[in-house]
Amino acid sequence: MSRLDALRRIAGLVGIATRHVDALGVVHEPDEETLARLITAFGLPADPKVAEDALAETSRTAPFGLAPILIVEEEKPDPVLSLCLPTGSGGVEWHCRLEDGTERAGRSEGAELRLPAQLPLGYHRLAVSGTGTGATAEIVLVVAPQSCHLPDGLQPGARSWGLTAQLYGLRSARDWGIGDLGDLARLCREAGRLGAAAVGINPLHALFSAEPRHFSPYSPSSRMWLDYLYIDVTAVPGFAENAAVQNLAPSAVVLAARGAPLIDYAAVAALKRPVLEALYLRFRARESGGALDARFHAFERAGGAALAAFATFEALHEHFAITGGPFSWHEWPAALRDPRSPAVAEFARAHTERVAFFQFLQWQADDQLGAAAVAGRASGLGIGLYRDLAVGANPNGAEAWSDGELVVPGAAIGAPPDVLNRAGQNWGLAPVNPLVLRRRGFAPLIAALRANMRHAGVLRIDHVMSLQRLYWIPSGLPATRGAYVNYPLGDLLRLVALESRRQGCAIVGEDLGTVPEGLRETMQRANILSYRVFVFEKRGDGRFVPPADYPPLAAASAATHDLATLKGFWLGHDIAWRRRLALYPDLSAEMNEIEERRRDRRMLLEALAGEGLIAPERFGAFLSEEGAPAYRPELGEAILAYLARSRARLALVQLEDVAGEVEQANLPGTTDAHPNWRRRLPLSIEELCAGPEMTRVAALVTAARGEAAPE
Repeated sequence: MSRLDALRRIAGLVGIATRHVDALGVVHEPDEETLARLITAFGLPADPKVAEDALAETSRTAPFGLAPILIVEEEKPDPVLSLCLPTGSGGVEWHCRLEDGTERAGRSEGAELRLPAQLPLGYHRLAVSGTGTGATAEIVLVVAPQSCHLPDGLQPGARSWGLTAQLYGLRSARDWGIGDLGDLARLCREAGRLGAAAVGINPLHALFSAEPRHFSPYSPSSRMWLDYLYIDVTAVPGFAENAAVQNLAPSAVVLAARGAPLIDYAAVAALKRPVLEALYLRFRARESGGALDARFHAFERAGGAALAAFATFEALHEHFAITGGPFSWHEWPAALRDPRSPAVAEFARAHTERVAFFQFLQWQADDQLGAAAVAGRASGLGIGLYRDLAVGANPNGAEAWSDGELVVPGAAIGAPPDVLNRAGQNWGLAPVNPLVLRRRGFAPLIAALRANMRHAGVLRIDHVMSLQRLYWIPSGLPATRGAYVNYPLGDLLRLVALESRRQGCAIVGEDLGTVPEGLRETMQRANILSYRVFVFEKRGDGRFVPPADYPPLAAASAATHDLATLKGFWLGHDIAWRRRLALYPDLSAEMNEIEERRRDRRMLLEALAGEGLIAPERFGAFLSEEGAPAYRPELGEAILAYLARSRARLALVQLEDVAGEVEQANLPGTTDAHPNWRRRLPLSIEELCAGPEMTRVAALVTAARGEAAPE
């Protein structure tokens, strides 16, 4: 057997695909170097024979052949567990401690252990002991449903709509240079008043507090915790009645930050951080033993070791930033790279107040997020907050540091070549090792789901294909030389469904890009809403899918943070940006997109006319005889009404489109060349939501929802 064949054999055992077809129809077979490097990234030896022996040994040493976790289908009437019995075994005795504290027990004479019927949903502990052999095993037994929670607003026949916003981009009469959680509460109240059922926001994940210039919400330090810059400082206990604290942020500086055309994250941090520091010290001095102190300590206890580890990382990262040390924890002294080392414990003890300060920030952020959710519900926001879970974390951040065993070194996740990115994409995010994830009983995934479902009525899972497979790229290789790594889709979907039910939180799966065959049908069976963006919803002949043909179990949107706004799309502003920044691989690619956009404009007008939303005689108002585009608000409103008429149970309206913005939030393939994640809305929440455009859009979307085609 050749080395390549041996590597392919190991790849098959760990779930690395040895063949895939990209979105352009090109077949890829990972070469020897790619396979070897990805196999070692799994933590296996480079020698294929040694790697295979290591995998076999792991399987042999598992008592009774049991994995650390067993997921039982709720609907299965008579679940059976197959055991590998030791030689001479006279059967097994089993004992199941249910999550509610009750117990079940029994005995099995053969290799099939019949579990009790109708076990309740949840996480239980199953202990098995061999009769006469002394062999024992204890595993997590999960009883999970097939389908996710759907609130009334997403049930069959429902026709809900929501507003979406980039939280950092919100303006208000009170902000400090960035949209904050107080602004989110105001937006939720206004959205409920306007008839919306949900408010969608970008990921709120914790970024790097010691280095605020790392501000992409999709490359976070940790997906478990929140970005402290979103705290409304004026709502923190003690601010309103303390003039000395208020004076730390002179009104002139606040006004300058508020009026800046783009967010300066370093300036915002410099403005907010001293005030938060002072408020924390005041809290410690005045609230000890009081009701607020009790709430803080309850939050600390609930956060447990995970919160303590995150806060310790924040203190360490700050320590190295202040002393001019390295940004990445990979370059810290060896003893501080391990969160469980005595050196880290000693650092935490020596910096108790700093660790507590970072826990305090998380408490305040969580408290304000919860208040925003409550405000929305009180105003009629029937579904509630629509949160977003990024597909991965920055390898230099707290999530990777606190769980180094789980995170794969030497590889990053991305995407193979497609129409928009013919060179493929490397997102620079750390992959999760699926072997370790299963060995850990999927606990890290469960924790991330719970953290991001908190205070939410809907959770959008970015790149939902990650539940089935992720494209791994070995470090230093181009994105074209990656390979897909498979994940246990069936188990992961069951856990998503269980947490969805328990938290009362619906799921939207962002299924854009290269979607594996059959995944959308699997999502539908699991009650996961598909994410349908109108610019991609086209027939083979280029015509736009009519509203009546949208799938019901879907969230329909005009665009995303990575795409042009409605105005930007119509005017080709995104194409102009790509031309300006030389993002096209060649002139042919640019000309093809220009020509495709011309066709899209004509096809879109015809689709809108087919729905009676724009009269054919009005086409000239939007396209000249030469094809030059002209944008008018009535065009954007017609597109939003078109989407609102769809069978999708949730229609989403971007605030940028209501405001007539031409610029998009993020231009993929760029960093500093385009002001990604820094743009702010031109109007304040108060002005926007009380203005004629928002009033008109809310009325027409509500009316169009009532005219939507039946399921």
